[in-house]
Amino acid sequence: MLFFFSLEHFKLSMQANVETLIEAARHLTPEDQERLVQALQQKDAQARQHRITEMRGLGKNLWQGIDAQEYVNAERDSWDN
Repeated sequence: MLFFFSLEHFKLSMQANVETLIEAARHLTPEDQERLVQALQQKDAQARQHRITEMRGLGKNLWQGIDAQEYVNAERDSWDN
């Protein structure tokens, strides 16, 4: 039998898991709590680092059907106004 869960149910389930982790962390020694905080901060910092090459192709759909030279010409014409 397949079960279908709503997004709201998934969010509630994830929240319960987070609360369980927080409660478990309260039982760690202060040293282990500090190690946990440092590990989470390091992971967060790594998640924010991206290579410029990852941006390749982003927004290309915005330019579909637009002639590059016509666009440049229109931009240059706007400078004169």
